[in-house]
Amino acid sequence: MLTVYGLKSCDTTKKALKWLERRETPHRFLDVRADGVDSDKLTEWAMEVGWEVLLNRGSTTWRNLDAVIRENVTEDIGLQLMAENPTLIKRPVIETDAGVLVGWKPEHQRTLEELL
Repeated sequence: MLTVYGLKSCDTTKKALKWLERRETPHRFLDVRADGVDSDKLTEWAMEVGWEVLLNRGSTTWRNLDAVIRENVTEDIGLQLMAENPTLIKRPVIETDAGVLVGWKPEHQRTLEELL
């Protein structure tokens, strides 16, 4: 079963969930704001896809961070920031048996179609 991490209010997450529902794909949804994401899970994802892929630099939360932090973010700081502010996680994060997908672009849809 797939696990989708995102925000229930996020348009991109909604698109991914609707796509899965149209295909009657069993999945579980976890809201990163309501349910949280522990640092071990973030580290696991970062090891697979890279911490910079996970970090949502387009978010309002990112833009509201102090410029010094944004300019000097490292992996450790980035993971800590994402753990403290789950809205900094790029969405959706989809866990499959074959690995982790981050974001919702046509290539993610093709990958899921191949897996299903």
